Parts: sequence; C-alpha cells; structure tokens
Amino acid sequence: MSQVRLAVIYYSTYGTNHAMAEIAAEAAHAAGAEVRLRKVRETAPESVVAGTQGWAAHAERTAHVETATPADMEWANAYLFSAPTRFGIVASQMRAFIDTLGGVWAAGKLANKAVSAMTSAQNMHGGQETTLLSWFATFTHWGSIIVPPGYADPVIFNAGGNPYGTSVTAKGEPLSEEIKAAIRFQSQRLVDFAGRIAQE
Repeated sequence: MSQVRLAVIYYSTYGTNHAMAEIAAEAAHAAGAEVRLRKVRETAPESVVAGTQGWAAHAERTAHVETATPADMEWANAYLFSAPTRFGIVASQMRAFIDTLGGVWAAGKLANKAVSAMTSAQNMHGGQETTLLSWFATFTHWGSIIVPPGYADPVIFNAGGNPYGTSVTAKGEPLSEEIKAAIRFQSQRLVDFAGRIAQE
C-alpha cells in the first residue's frame, strides 16, 4: 500500500482547473499514490451560476465529483490545490473552504504534510504568481511543507517558466501538451517528496 495519500482539491468555474486537477490526479496515481479528487463547494449565488452558460454547463458536467471536506484534509498526507486567480489571490470559493479548516489546523493535522498549488488566469499577468505566493502564506501557517516545481525539470521552461506552480493563461482552449507535462511533473514531484516525508 502506498505511503502517500494525496488530496487533489480544486475549484473551477469553466473547467480549466478541473482539467488540471484531473491530470495531476492521474499522474499521482501513476506514481503510486492513493488519490482523492475533490472540488470545493460553490459559493456564488445559484442565479449567477445559472445565468452564465459556461459556468452552469461546467457545474452540471462535474456534479458527480465529491465535495472536499476537512475529513479529506485529515485523511491525506499530501495536498495539491488548483483554483483560478481573482484580483491577484485565489478565488473566494477556495478561500471559503480554507476558512473551514480552523479545527483541523488547531489540532495540528495539517502540519508536516507536503503541499503544492496550481492556478490560472485569463491573461498572462493576471495575478498567477501572486495567487500562488498568497497560497504559500496559508501553507506556512499550517506548518505544511511547500513543494514547488521550481526549475527542476525542462518542462517548466516549456510551459512558461513559473517555478511556484503550474499556471495557465486560460482562453477556453484545451490545455497544451507543454502544460500537461508541467502538471504531471509537479504532481509526481509532490508525491516523491510526500513519500520521503512519510518515511521519516
């Protein structure tokens, strides 16, 4: 049985971060991890979601995906998060989930676990790096061990060169092969280090 139990937790409005999370989950599973893929709860009003065709369609397509809970955070010994940027920080839906974790954090159940993050924005300079760095502040409060991709593999340069985490300039197009490769590398690097920590 694998020593790594990875929770891949995402929020996605139109599908980009869901696709990223699925690729990461598949890569982690291939690397030997036990994986849970979870979405965070939608907090936008139903009328707003229903009134935006792409948003509503994606919600319907992913209705079967289980919703993340603090219990998933306790179960896992590694985390990979993916969510879009909103005004330079992570989307409020993901922040709302993080705000439910006070109890498990206070009990020390987020500490000493490997963690990494990915994001997207509609334009190249739309806050991708600041979103990842703001996430790092949260992970530091948890006492988690941040595992960024860095420049540890050429695929990072090919995917745009973000060492903090895979980031996508989302234009409604399928993910490129370069981005997919960067996601797989980041996920498998996370599993590698989570396994090393689990052996300590």
